[in-house]
Amino acid sequence: MGTIRHTILAIAAALGVVSAPAIAETYPDRPITMIIPLGAGGSHDLNARVMTSVLPQILGQPVVVQLMPGAGGQIGTAAAASAPADGYTLLFTHNFIDELQQFVTTLPYSPNDDFVAVSRTNTAQPVLVVRNDSPFQTFDELIAYAQENPGQLRFGHSGNWGAFMVPGLALMQAAEADVTLIPYQGGGPVIQALLAGDVDFTFAFASVLAGQDLRPLLVVGDQPMLDGVPTTTELGYDQVSEIGVMNRVVLAPAGIPEDRLAILRDAFEQLNEDRTYLRLLDRLGENSDMMGGAEYNEVRLRQAERYRALVESFGG
Repeated sequence: MGTIRHTILAIAAALGVVSAPAIAETYPDRPITMIIPLGAGGSHDLNARVMTSVLPQILGQPVVVQLMPGAGGQIGTAAAASAPADGYTLLFTHNFIDELQQFVTTLPYSPNDDFVAVSRTNTAQPVLVVRNDSPFQTFDELIAYAQENPGQLRFGHSGNWGAFMVPGLALMQAAEADVTLIPYQGGGPVIQALLAGDVDFTFAFASVLAGQDLRPLLVVGDQPMLDGVPTTTELGYDQVSEIGVMNRVVLAPAGIPEDRLAILRDAFEQLNEDRTYLRLLDRLGENSDMMGGAEYNEVRLRQAERYRALVESFGG
């Protein structure tokens, strides 16, 4: 019976009775893998769990998270870049990995040649945190100590030239404070290092702060988030505010068929209107400042030029 049906459809298509898409393979027809080039327990991991709990209802197939941390995000990114451009592998990353790293190291991929944006899911303002038993009650106290004791404070971050190193380094330079930088493989591991006393301060996002034994001292950006905690803009660090906010973004390998890219972009637009998704994001303390993939592709090119200038100013 199936053979007869396929024969009839083939003849009908040849006669123009049905269009080619009517007999084309449905996309997606199997699970989609979402690679995260960062460690477990960080804000990307938490955001992805929320997304992938709702996306299957829109796409009709599971979206499976695959954590691939290492080399400041390069391991997972390289794996996604080398995956078939068939719409079944996505990369959930951020602007620092996506557009900055190309100016500080030789990459086995070209961000703007090898990837196309599906969606910017939201943005995040990093928060400088210490342990609750830290002697530092304010950001001014921490900076004063760093200025008076060069190299003594240990700044743990989530990977070289990543979401925490960039605002942290920019902030320390602007404050003329000397600290020791210690890299970890993602936001989750660096928070554990802080809680264990292996570093003195780091940054975290709102989704990670809840329930943690941490004291926030400073919010990066111009939007107040936490009562009694100043922003970098309020303290006069405007440049840090401009370069330190993270864009979470879903990318697909370049060359993905346009119809599949359109399906994915539409799915993320629908996701951002889903009440369950928005409620879960709110519980994480995250915003839903989504941007369409076509528009974000243009943003990526502007980011590249800004980060080139940033790295040159750091002598990178």
